[in-house]
Amino acid sequence: MRTDFLYSLIIGILFFSCSPKNQETSPSQKPNILVIVADDLGYADLGSFGGDIETPNLDQLAQEGVRFTQYHTAPFCAVTRAMMLSGNYNHVAGMGSQDLVTGVPGYEGHLSDRIIPVPELLQQAGYHTYTVGKWHLGLRPEDDPHQKGFEKSFVTLEGGANHYSDRGIFPDAPESPYTENGQKASWPEGSYSTDFYTDKLISYIESNREDQQPFFAFAAYTSPHWPLQVDEKFWKKYQGRYDEGYEVLREKRLESLKKAGIIPSNANLPELHPRVSPWDSLSPEDQQTEARKMELYAGMVDNLDYNVGRLLTYLKENGLYENTLIVFVSDNGAAAEDFFYNSYFGPFLQENYTDAYEEMGRENSFISYGPQWAEAGSAPYRYFKGYTTEGGMVAPMIIAGPQVIQENPIVDQFVTVMDLAPTFYQLADLEYPPQWKGKEVNPLAGKSLLPLIQDGQETVHDSSYVFALEHRGRIMLRKGKWKLLNITTPYSEENFELYDLSVALDEQINVKDQYPAKFKDLLQEWNSYSNSVGVKIPTPRPGEGLIE
Repeated sequence: MRTDFLYSLIIGILFFSCSPKNQETSPSQKPNILVIVADDLGYADLGSFGGDIETPNLDQLAQEGVRFTQYHTAPFCAVTRAMMLSGNYNHVAGMGSQDLVTGVPGYEGHLSDRIIPVPELLQQAGYHTYTVGKWHLGLRPEDDPHQKGFEKSFVTLEGGANHYSDRGIFPDAPESPYTENGQKASWPEGSYSTDFYTDKLISYIESNREDQQPFFAFAAYTSPHWPLQVDEKFWKKYQGRYDEGYEVLREKRLESLKKAGIIPSNANLPELHPRVSPWDSLSPEDQQTEARKMELYAGMVDNLDYNVGRLLTYLKENGLYENTLIVFVSDNGAAAEDFFYNSYFGPFLQENYTDAYEEMGRENSFISYGPQWAEAGSAPYRYFKGYTTEGGMVAPMIIAGPQVIQENPIVDQFVTVMDLAPTFYQLADLEYPPQWKGKEVNPLAGKSLLPLIQDGQETVHDSSYVFALEHRGRIMLRKGKWKLLNITTPYSEENFELYDLSVALDEQINVKDQYPAKFKDLLQEWNSYSNSVGVKIPTPRPGEGLIE
């Protein structure tokens, strides 16, 4: 009888060890990947980066993971998304210029066949693939995320949208276009964008949770992108906080970034953009309106953090958090566009929206916080979104998860948006093939970040690595500590500048004449790069480039 009992016990143990529940926690299971993209979030906004906005969930994520202080994106959102979802340069990925659709290779205005979209390749490794939020990588049916490897998707196809309705914000789209799984979709009446996208993504993950396959989830939120709209409960707590103005906030953020260890203690603020009017030159009424803009923006970031918390709570409550790599990033520098009185966008917006103070933050209001507050959001860097300066391209990044064993919570090494795709492929144990769908594709231009976050390696890019970009005639090229820069239009090599970023991050001292050999070397690197990717600098379409 004792023998029978032992036999039954052994059989029971063997059965339990092979059960699906036990397999769910198997260490050999491929990790889930959650990428959270904030739209136009400033470098200095998050609490963990020294910002004053309340972001407890993202701050906790940063505490459990790693903050990257030298993460470089593209200067515009669609361009960054193309690079993120391809692991390659923007021209190679087909997005040489945001919203410009041409027959010129490199400027197709959608993902090209020279790259493999990340979700397509991850599907080959057995991943479920989901996305919600902003797509901005082509309007044609064949460009839809459902055709680019995303199994389930609910997206706005344009570069921005009303946060409460499908009321359009662009003259060529009086009603914002949405699709779900490749089919035309309607915005659910009364829903707020960040809340709805979170609900939708959770429902996608939940729909396949029991099948034990890993997922790649791309949460491409449209917040805090203009128009600045959010419920009062999120912005009221910031009422009065910004009454001292944007110049004071910029100074405060410089000091708080230093205190948080995000920037060097000797960092300085660059000159303000010429478009920024001194706070003291504004009337009391204009100061009141300006302060409200920043209150609304802070409320949107606050709400974004709240929804990130909802996502993380869902993962934890369902046993998914322990096997999920989480990447949180912004897509570019702080946004300075203010289109309400723009010659191209303004007439449409004024006909369909109001900028009245008493309506600010509501569904019928169109407000942007402009270059003045963007300068505070980009502190300590020069300028903001749209520029190839550091202020337009350095963004916050947090990576957390069981794969992160880096002891140093702050990594100040140079990394780029192109490094994310190789990281995901290494996690999924995938090789990037030289051909896809019968066509040769370009090799990856980025490198996996796992050596940084797992092995304690000091850098993934040595001093010979070249990172370059052209957008609307503005260019940059980075090689080690040196940066080649042009922000003058029309494009001309005589306007190129040279900066030593090891001396200062603010791009205020042009050393082109001091180091002529280095300038010549980087200029040769630029010409080689621009020829290899096909830089053409085409003529913008109507309304493009009107960020100033």
